[in-house]
Amino acid sequence: MSGFTFFALFISTAALASYVNYRFVKLPSTVGLMVIGLGVSLGLIGLSLLGLDVAKYAERWVGSFDFSETLMNGMLSILLFAGAIKVNLDDLAEQKFIVTTLATGGVVVTTFLVGSVIYFVFNMLEMHLSYAYCLVFGALIAPTDPVAVLSIMKSAGAPKSLETKIAGESLFNDGVGVVVFMVMLGIAGSGGEATVGGVFGLFAHEALGGVAFGLALGLVGYKLLKDVDSHHVEVLITLALVLGGYALASTLHTSGPIAIVVAGLLIGNYGRRFAMSETTRHHLDNFWELLDEILNAVLFVWIGLEILLLSFTADYMIAGLIAIPLTLAARFVSVGAAVNLLKFRRDFSPNAVKILTWGGLRGGISIALALSLTPGPARDAIVAITYIVVLFSILVQGLTIKRVVSGR
Repeated sequence: MSGFTFFALFISTAALASYVNYRFVKLPSTVGLMVIGLGVSLGLIGLSLLGLDVAKYAERWVGSFDFSETLMNGMLSILLFAGAIKVNLDDLAEQKFIVTTLATGGVVVTTFLVGSVIYFVFNMLEMHLSYAYCLVFGALIAPTDPVAVLSIMKSAGAPKSLETKIAGESLFNDGVGVVVFMVMLGIAGSGGEATVGGVFGLFAHEALGGVAFGLALGLVGYKLLKDVDSHHVEVLITLALVLGGYALASTLHTSGPIAIVVAGLLIGNYGRRFAMSETTRHHLDNFWELLDEILNAVLFVWIGLEILLLSFTADYMIAGLIAIPLTLAARFVSVGAAVNLLKFRRDFSPNAVKILTWGGLRGGISIALALSLTPGPARDAIVAITYIVVLFSILVQGLTIKRVVSGR
């Protein structure tokens, strides 16, 4: 199947799913599209069990495109920028301590808590994964997904301060999570041999390098936008900034997600205020909002269809069901520690820990990182368990976050 045919077919599927959800299912877009994709997958699997072997054609179609490569090296940069340009930097600055603590310490704490406990779970089920690979699972499940979080929180009605905390954390912690994942994967690949200096050196190069590169990228974009007064050209500049900047960050071995978030915050605040006309702001917002909605539709339908390619065993299901409360408990511990550490410096909304814990949704990034692992028994187990956790996160947490926010 050619790239164009695949793209046309997938956009058509996403459009049809969006129509069905809007007209009949009436769930929040993120949840509804994944439910429809999942329903189609389960329906095809059911038909295959009845003797109509249609699932293999769908499997071939879904498997013909690399989900992990497409999301991590294509879609993610656009989705992160679209989210970052909507965040008010002044509001984010007010929450900088809690956002920074959750996006760094929270990811690391969750990685080690989940990885350590899941290691004993695997041994109990006689699924003998090394401790290093259990930490790899902890790292990929630790970050909250900005795509899932931002689209759900739009309609949750959370207090402004809490919404800023969750949005800011989710934008940054996926970049930190990718860096921690790469560090843990490097340790697992080397048989667990790594120096403390080497780990911190890689982390600093990726994370701090991403911040520095993002600042440079944002300043270059700001200068170009200020020199032009044509919304067509300015929108094109921002698109080039995102795609070209992400590709260059990868070449320089710095964190592309962090770089794009930093650049997006600069363009969305200083660029919007000082380098754009009202006409340009209007067209820029419409362009990135439309692109964001299209890619969200494609992403969550794709997540639902990915079940066609996964293999589940009874042990995988048990481990996945254990991983759900484990992941939430680790999130609760990391959020609770951060809030208690900082509550002497600033006030927090009532039930902040509960809302921040339940609002930390996992999504496509966790699945993409799991799918990027080298084929083998460890990959099969980690991918299946990750998928179970993500399904619960989006379906259950995503549909009930409004009730948690309202205290009902």
